Amino acid sequence: MPEAASAAAVRATIGDSEFDRDTAVTRRAPGVYDTDLSAGWTIFDAVNGGYLLAVLGRALGDALPHPDPFTVSAHYLTTSRPGPAVVRTETVRTGRTLSTGQASLLQRDDEGNEVERIRVLASYGDLDALPDDVRTSAKPPAIPPVEQCFGPEDGPAPVDGGSPIADRLKLKLDPATLGWALGQPSGRGEMRAWFGLADGRDADPLSLLLAVDALPPTAFELGLKGWVPTVELTAHVRCRPAPGPLRVSITTRNLAGGFLEEDAEVWDSADRLVAQSRQLARVRLG
Repeated sequence: MPEAASAAAVRATIGDSEFDRDTAVTRRAPGVYDTDLSAGWTIFDAVNGGYLLAVLGRALGDALPHPDPFTVSAHYLTTSRPGPAVVRTETVRTGRTLSTGQASLLQRDDEGNEVERIRVLASYGDLDALPDDVRTSAKPPAIPPVEQCFGPEDGPAPVDGGSPIADRLKLKLDPATLGWALGQPSGRGEMRAWFGLADGRDADPLSLLLAVDALPPTAFELGLKGWVPTVELTAHVRCRPAPGPLRVSITTRNLAGGFLEEDAEVWDSADRLVAQSRQLARVRLG
């Protein structure tokens, strides 16, 4: 039984959960961190891009003088695999309200050469110091109640070893975006779901970096199959999320030249827009 499932009866807390253990970094030297990428956050042996953002985000949170990610822009250079990795950070600028840093995650290839997997440029601040003034036309996504939505456990038996990350998430997808699972994709390029961690840990700014990249690809609802690797992803964390489940909405408006964009919004239980992202991803046509 997966660790996340066996622990489900005991609600995990921020700082003491599988997500926290699997994104942990150990400072080896100033700005240099060792980590071990967990196989539990993979899809067909490739480490999920949102999980990688959280690992680098944790290292930058230690290296920079401000605690919270405000904006994180990542370029995915090569496919990350489970196992040892090193994160090298550099402070670019520090100010009174914002500090900016960059980070790279590197692993050894089969020949023992160090290969850069992902490079990030991020600005950090203090979410608790932000003013309460909100002026927005954005509205939470219209998702049916969670008991009317469906997760991986409600479908056919999964491919053995295909998606370990599904065991660590509590995903319940809007039936209106599940046509692909029935062989009848809508063609609309939309994905909506209730999102949480399987062990009950509440969301925080680091787990929001996971949430923006944790749903099935919108390419599925466009009638495409297979892996949709991220080329670049920029995430904005807007405020600290309230306890409770998140709602995630992802849309694609334009697939051209074998690439598509995905725009994500993450809303908390208090109906606040807590994170946004845009990514460019590659798709395999035909």
